[in-house]
Amino acid sequence: MKIGIACDHGGYNLKKKMTKFLNKKGYTVIDYGTDSLDSVDYPDFAFKLGEEVVNKNVDMGIAICKTGIGMSIACNKVKGARCAKLDTIKDAKYAKEHNNANIIAINNKKTLFKTKLIIKKFINTEFSNVNRHKNRIDIISGYENEH
Repeated sequence: MKIGIACDHGGYNLKKKMTKFLNKKGYTVIDYGTDSLDSVDYPDFAFKLGEEVVNKNVDMGIAICKTGIGMSIACNKVKGARCAKLDTIKDAKYAKEHNNANIIAINNKKTLFKTKLIIKKFINTEFSNVNRHKNRIDIISGYENEH
């Protein structure tokens, strides 16, 4: 599995740790920046990550910033991206199982242990394929196509 990862300056240190963790687990990680603690505009990195996921250059994306909120909002501006801001393991399960999210946004405030658990749960959860969930995703996609 190829995982895209992107961050702003607030998520840089966690991105480095998560990249190392995911590589050790056997995943290929494609880094879309940023590459320092210097202040940057997070939308630039979120848009790039979203485009790479939607274009299927990577299988999923991880966006990291101080809160996870800004990166999530920006990723979701990319047509076809379904970015979920995750705070709990349960969020990770439902983001994939019910919403078939293809990008997750996380903040840099959690422990490294909890962050790893959230990411592992998301990766290891399958979309349910239940009709009501597929229907809701289709409604969202239809709205994107109309606007």
